[in-house]
Amino acid sequence: MHGSSRGAAVDVERALDDTLSSGIDRAGLAEDLFAVTGVLDGNASLRRALADPSGEPSAKKALAERLFGPRISSQALALVSTAAACRWSDQRDFTDTLEAAAVASVLAKAEADGRVDKVEDELFRFERIVAANPELRDTLAIRNTDGKGKAALVSELLVGKAEPETIRLAEQAVQAPRGRRLDRVLENYLALASKRRDQVTALVTVAAPLSEQQDARLRSQLEKHYGKTVTLQTVLDPDVLGGIRVQVGDEVIDGTISRRIDQARRHVTGS
Repeated sequence: MHGSSRGAAVDVERALDDTLSSGIDRAGLAEDLFAVTGVLDGNASLRRALADPSGEPSAKKALAERLFGPRISSQALALVSTAAACRWSDQRDFTDTLEAAAVASVLAKAEADGRVDKVEDELFRFERIVAANPELRDTLAIRNTDGKGKAALVSELLVGKAEPETIRLAEQAVQAPRGRRLDRVLENYLALASKRRDQVTALVTVAAPLSEQQDARLRSQLEKHYGKTVTLQTVLDPDVLGGIRVQVGDEVIDGTISRRIDQARRHVTGS
C-alpha cells in the first residue's frame, strides 16, 4: 500500500485489535467482514462511494451504517464504518484491508485457543499439497465456477485432518480468491499469520531434510538478520540437487546447485 492507504490500514488494524481484545465472537466477526468484502467486490459503484478519497468521512460512514447495519454485528459495523471514514489512495486497498481484518479475526480465534501455530503450518501444507497435484490445482483454480462447490471439496479434503480455522481459511481462499491465484491468496494469509505473531516465515527449499543443527543454525542466522523470531517452512525438491534456497516475502537467497548450473549454462551459451 502507498500514500494515505498505509495510514488508513493502520487505523483499521488498531480498531480491530481493540475489538478483538473485548472478548467478542471472533469467528462471527470474521464471517461478517468476509461478507462485506464480498459485497464490495461485487459492486463497483458502492466500493467507489465508500473508498472515494474526496468523499466526506461522515457521509461515507453514514452510508456504510445504512447499508450494512441491519445485516452484520455492531462490532463488525464499527470496523467497516471506521474503514469507510478513512482516506484511501486506492479502492483495492480498502477491500484488501477488510479482508485482512477478517483473516486476522479467524487467526485470533485460533490464537485464543492455542492453535495458531498449527493453523499456520496446516495452511502451508495445504498450499504445498495443491501445488504438487496438478488436477486438484486446476480444479480449485478454475474461475467462473461454483465457489461453494470448490469450498465443499476443500472441506471434504481437510475435515478431520485440520483445525477448524485452517478449513475456514482454505475454503475462503478457493471460494473468494478476488482475482488472485490460489497460491498467492494462501501466501497472503500466511503472511498475515506471521505478522500477527510478530514473526517472520522463511520458505526453505532443499534437496534433503536439514539436520537439527543445520535447522537451528539457519534459524539463528535469519533471526539475527531480521531481528524477529523466524519460523522455517521446509520444502523438499530433488531438482535443486543441493544447497539451499530461502525466501522471505519477496526477498530470495538462492544458493542451490541447480541455480549455479543454470548460471554457468547461461554464461557459456550467452543466453
